[in-house]
Formats: sequence, structure tokens, C-alpha cells
Amino acid sequence: MPAKVILTITRGPLSGQTFSFEEHTTRLLGRDTDCDPRLPDDQDHRTISRHHCLLEINPPAIRVRDFGSRNGTFVNGTKIGSRQPNQRPEEVDHSSFPEVDLQDGDTLALAPDHTVFQVQIAFPRCCADCGRELDEAEITTQVGNGASGEVWCATCREIREQQKQQGPLKPWRCASCGETLPPVTSAHQTREVVCAACRANPQRLAQHLLAQAAQGQESLCDIQGYTLLREIGRGGMGAVYLARHEDTGEQVALKVMLPKGKATEQAIAAFLREIEVTYALQHRNLVKLRAWGYAAGVFFFTLDYCTSGSLHDRLRPRGGSLPIDEAYGYILQALDGLHYAHTASLQARQADGTMRLVTGVVHRDIKPANLLLAGSDHVPVVKVGDFGIAKAFELAGLSGMTRTGDIFGTVRYMPQQSVIDFKYARPAVDVWAMAATLYELLTGTVPRDFPPGCEPFLVVLRQKAVPICQRNPKIPPRLAEVIDHALHDRPAIGYQTAMEFKRALEGAMS
Repeated sequence: MPAKVILTITRGPLSGQTFSFEEHTTRLLGRDTDCDPRLPDDQDHRTISRHHCLLEINPPAIRVRDFGSRNGTFVNGTKIGSRQPNQRPEEVDHSSFPEVDLQDGDTLALAPDHTVFQVQIAFPRCCADCGRELDEAEITTQVGNGASGEVWCATCREIREQQKQQGPLKPWRCASCGETLPPVTSAHQTREVVCAACRANPQRLAQHLLAQAAQGQESLCDIQGYTLLREIGRGGMGAVYLARHEDTGEQVALKVMLPKGKATEQAIAAFLREIEVTYALQHRNLVKLRAWGYAAGVFFFTLDYCTSGSLHDRLRPRGGSLPIDEAYGYILQALDGLHYAHTASLQARQADGTMRLVTGVVHRDIKPANLLLAGSDHVPVVKVGDFGIAKAFELAGLSGMTRTGDIFGTVRYMPQQSVIDFKYARPAVDVWAMAATLYELLTGTVPRDFPPGCEPFLVVLRQKAVPICQRNPKIPPRLAEVIDHALHDRPAIGYQTAMEFKRALEGAMS
């Protein structure tokens, strides 16, 4: 049984209703039709805003963010945000609003004493050392039914018995630099823990992995013989380096990622199983994943190195936009890769080792920085990078919780469906983001306006995309019509498939 977050309404019109969450997701609370749970839109509940607050849930963690509500959101009776009297929602500076992490037993109220949620966080019984989830037989053998003491799996019990004979248990140490660490809540973490200094320096982690590979560590044989040259990218989950093989001279992109959520053995194994599906993707317009693994508390990947950077890089020296024919050609190639990835029949390994057939992979983070350029300057080849990695990281619970600043680069390419339910991962989400990318290539800006201090999720929920001709009047009318339709997201996304969007673009440019 995975960890659960359970919300029970103890006061208000929905009193008694219970909501249980076992996966990373988001939930809007308020009176609008896209809220879940939704409060009645009547006179008795006008103290509740239409979009009152946002919950992000990644069990066992849960966080609340007020959206500049009229009367505030309250955690254990303390107000965490609201707009000033007579202030319109669009005038609110959300940069001063705190994001509050909720704990087991906390109460969450929408306006003073109105619609109160009780928070319950239920943990599985895990081995106190390695974090592996235990079955009832293992728990009963050690502590009996209903007991709450620490329990261990058979392997860790054996290790503990050996250590008792040899002396005190070894202290926790950083898996990268070896620095002694304070005790860790091991029911949610393997013993491969990385210290704060190493977490802040992914280059140190990458160099440590390569040093261990050079010493012949079996789990790192795929990166043996490589040397770091320079950093070529960095994001919220890790960094990417250019690496060269000492003997062959071959260059690859070496990506390192650190878990932010609970890095249990099950979560690590689940992520690595999902990456097997990404490895099976083979297409000219997708960056090829070569090898992957986990060692010393770090996930690593080697990928094809695209020598000409990204479309984000291509925008900067051009004054913020590209010629129509050039941008159009890039997006058509990217849509070919997207169509293949969304429709490919792939084998996925399950936790018990058996295989199941899955259809397609959704990217969830399409943007100019993830559309890379290979080939020559005269005949560039667009390759969609990082396919499926972000999604797999989130599904395994390893991405932790996001802060507003952490997701700003991605939320600008999100349709409202992704905010209403973060785990919503249909192919249409990628198609919308591809249309937003084309919009930026042609105008130098994203489809929606995000003023300083705004709540980016709220902008996505309330603002429609600005018609592209308002940004660039030189866009041909037929092309503008297709792009504007692609950026509809209410009630549904304009084009549901990559091929549908590609054919519409081709028709507009013929």
C-alpha cells in the first residue's frame, strides 16, 4: 500500500465527504466548475472565491497555495493569504503569498470557519533501514498485530544482527562525498543519501559517478571512460553535461538527476522500469536515450548530443523570433517525432517482472529548450529531448513538490487541463505545448501574459491565449487561424493529436 493523503470535510455543505490521493496531482478548491471538490455557487458561499486555492499532493506530502481569495485560506486557524478589501483578483501581487506544507492532523479552511478539511497522512509500514514496503506477515512476525514499533525486512534484520556483533551501527554518510550526515527518516529513503553541498553541485555528482565508473563499478559500466567537458543545460531536476569518451572521442550528453521526493527502493525501481519504455522509442526526430542507471543516490542518463543547441538558443540571437518558413519547418519535424511517440506500441515491465503492452508516451514538458538541433546548419534535424523522463519521475513520486518559481518555465506552455489535474497526461497536452512553442518562435513571447508577481497557475486558468496576429500582424491569416485554434483549451484542446495539428499547418501553408 503506497502512502496516502486523505482529506475529510468536517464542516460545510459537503461535510462528511472524503477524498483520497495516492499519486502526484493537483486539485483546485473553489466555486468554479473546474474545481474538485467544487463548493456550491450560491449566496451562502460567496465568501469562497471561484478559484480559492490550489492543493498540490505528492503523498505523503501536501501543499496549499492561496490564489488571492476574497477572505483568505486558513491553516489551523492562521490566514495564509487573501487579497485586500476592494482589490480585484488581477491586481493581487501573489509573490508575497506563502506556500504552506500541511501535516497529518492539520485543518484547512476556505474563509474563516467555512468548509473545513481535515488532513490525514497514512503511511505504509516500511523497513526502517532500506524503506522497502513490508507485507502483513513480516510486520506481524516482528511486532504483532496493531503494534507501532520499528520493523525491518529480512535482509536488514540480518545486517543489523551482524553489526551488533561488530559494534555500533555505521552512521549515515553522503553517497557522493562521504560526509557524515544527520539521521534520516529511513522509512522514506534508501541509505544512498546525498548531502546538501553535493545536491547544490550536480557537476560534483557527475564527476563522482565517472570516477566510480573508472574504478570498475559494475552499475556504472555504461559511462566508463567518459570525461566531462562542460555544462550544456540545467533545470529543476538536474543538469546535463557534454562528455567525451577518452578512447573513441565520441561525445554524448550526460544527464544527472536527484530525487526530490521519497527515494524508496520501490520508487527507484518504478522509475527505472518506466525509463525502459523511453529507451524503446526510436525515431529520427527524438533524442535517443542510450543508457541509464542509478548509483550513489543519483540517476544518470547518456543521450545523443545535439551539436547545434536548442530552439531556445536559436531564438536569442535572432531578436526574439524566427522567419515563418524556418519556424514552420522545425515544428513539422517535431510533430513527426511527437506523433510517433504518442502512438508507438511499446512493452512495459511491471513490478512483478511481467511485460504489458502500452500505447505511446506523453512528454509533458514540450518547450523550445527541449527541441534540440542536430545535423548541419543547412539541413537541421529537430529532435525532441527528454521524452518521458519528466513524466516517469513524477509518476514514481521522485519529483517532490514544486514551488511557483520552479515551474514557471513550464507552466507558460501548459493548457488549463494540466493545472486542473496535474497528472492529466493526454497527448493533447503536448500538442498544445507544441502550438505554444510555434507561437513563441513566431512572436518572441508565449501565448499568455504573465505580469510580474502574478500567480502563473491562475493566469492559465483565467486567461485565454492572445490571438497571434495581435503579437505579430505579419502572420498569414490561415496560419494564424490554425495556431489560434490549436491554443484553445476550453472546454477541450483545439487539436487532439500531433498529426491533426500537422495536417492543419500544412493546409494553411499550402
